[in-house]
Amino acid sequence: MIEIREEQPEDREAIREVNIRAFAQSHEADIVDDLRRNCNDLLSLVATMQDQVIGHILFSPVSIESEARTIQGMALAPMAVLPEFQQRGVGSELVRTGIAELKRRLCPFVIVLGHAGYYPRFGFEPAGVYGIRSEWEVPDDAFMLLVLNESEMRGISGVARYRPEFA
Repeated sequence: MIEIREEQPEDREAIREVNIRAFAQSHEADIVDDLRRNCNDLLSLVATMQDQVIGHILFSPVSIESEARTIQGMALAPMAVLPEFQQRGVGSELVRTGIAELKRRLCPFVIVLGHAGYYPRFGFEPAGVYGIRSEWEVPDDAFMLLVLNESEMRGISGVARYRPEFA
């Protein structure tokens, strides 16, 4: 049975390994390590099975700079599952649990740069529908937004800016 819980200090090496194996490189694992060192406002969840970390998801602060004001939300990145546990719903459980926790924390929105065929099942829509664009050149259908608080997001449009660790 899969358990989803917040990251603990003893999970760090396993999280690094999950990201390296899932992405077949260390870039995402390095970003996770850098964010952990430089940012206190993270939501980092692991999926475990029989006490083994088999998946990881990280949410970090992102801002949308509009003409009226700047609003803070969270960016979903990265999300990784060990290759031998992929296609079993582990990633979906991580996403659902993370979104539920962010709603509980009154986060107004979540942004993701990801597969256009995967994230809409959780309610993500192209961010452009809301007049929100990425600070980077990315495909419109891959840059998505999930509004968690409609009233807080009313009238917000502009550029979404990630933490510098993603640059």
